[in-house]
Amino acid sequence: MKRCVIVGGAPIERYDRIKPLLRGDDYLIYCDSGLKHMEALGRQPDLIIGDFDSHERPETDIETIVLPTVKDDTDTMFAVKEGIRRDFEDFLLIGALGGRLDHTMVNVYSLLYLDEKGKNGAIADDFSLVRLISRAPAEIGPEWAFFSLVNIDGSAHGVTIRNAKYELDDAEIPCSFQYATSNEPLPGKTALVSLREGRLLLICDHE
Repeated sequence: MKRCVIVGGAPIERYDRIKPLLRGDDYLIYCDSGLKHMEALGRQPDLIIGDFDSHERPETDIETIVLPTVKDDTDTMFAVKEGIRRDFEDFLLIGALGGRLDHTMVNVYSLLYLDEKGKNGAIADDFSLVRLISRAPAEIGPEWAFFSLVNIDGSAHGVTIRNAKYELDDAEIPCSFQYATSNEPLPGKTALVSLREGRLLLICDHE
């Protein structure tokens, strides 16, 4: 099944880390000013979405959805919903973190929206890969220098971490006390994270 890759307008400096994440059969949606990344990514859009308040509307035969400037969804969130309407199961957002804080937070919360719809979502930036842990355990391989768990949705119960510098056993992580930051997989090991109830952001960092 093809994956839906949504390209937003947030800064990307390390294209050398983003480009290897793209697959040949990915379906790419460029959102408004995300079009500024097209040349550096070396990938043409399959679909363009935007109200074009931050980037000139391109003259192209590529399918384009023009949005009103007054709307409830950001361009990126509309693209997430459009990908769901087109029956994609897996989503990757790039150009979605950094720049304006409000847009960054909305994009992070789109992972919860995707999870509620039964979809798989991740966000990649120059340093990190962000995904949600809810129904299934997660593995963090030794290629990652650090990983953190961040609760943005109620309270997470039964949090267990194995094969890591700092391990947990049946712990609780509330939104008000984020103490599972900057952990490390043990050398040569794959760290394992699971929880019994709730949802957590898993943020894996290169450095």
